[in-house]
Amino acid sequence: MASVDFRDNLLGISWVDSGWVPILNPGNVLDYFSERSNPFYDRTCNNEVVKMQRLTLEHLNQMVGVEYILLHAQEPILYIIRKQQRQTPTQVIPLTDYYIIAGVVYQAPDLGTVISSRVLSAVHGIQSAFDEAMSYCRYHPSKGYWWHFKDQEEREKAKPKSKKKEEPSSLFQRQRVDTLLLDLRSKFPPTFYQPKPGDKPIPVEVKKEPEPVAEAVKQEERELATKSAAPAPPSKPPPEKKARLQ
Repeated sequence: MASVDFRDNLLGISWVDSGWVPILNPGNVLDYFSERSNPFYDRTCNNEVVKMQRLTLEHLNQMVGVEYILLHAQEPILYIIRKQQRQTPTQVIPLTDYYIIAGVVYQAPDLGTVISSRVLSAVHGIQSAFDEAMSYCRYHPSKGYWWHFKDQEEREKAKPKSKKKEEPSSLFQRQRVDTLLLDLRSKFPPTFYQPKPGDKPIPVEVKKEPEPVAEAVKQEERELATKSAAPAPPSKPPPEKKARLQ
């Protein structure tokens, strides 16, 4: 039973008749290829004329036109059939090659199709690489451009998070404490100081202001008392008004 995958391009289709597969050999492979359900077979070829006239394939050399020949056979898995244009008994122009692998017929691509397919695959791979690279690109007006990869996020998540060291006091507390300490130091100066760690503390000499002598204080008090007890000078009466002479 034959199964055909019909498409517009013959390079994308294949054909097989499972009834012929077990009995394929170099002697009947051209008969298998000339089945009517085979989309690769041209009904106007010289092989069809020879078949209808019940002639041997040797008569193809005496004809002009399209014909099929068995080019290579590697039993029981591989057969290569060529389609060619015969112009003279000794001159032919190859048109297309077909290969049969395990009974499945395929059309061999030409050189132009192979190059076009390879170039298209390379361009597709390069375009895919550029698209993937652009997906990792980031931009921000303040930072500019940078790369952001997915594995970078995984590495950052896998890294152990370091705990921040807790400060013993805040900046506000330290500043307030320093102010209080300076105030206390000005009110109660230290009596000892240590030049270097481990040295013996040295007492601080505090210069005291000399106290005023008691006698001088008493003398000042007496002068103030006499000044306060002295009688004030008599005040002069206002001048008398004299009458004007007319």
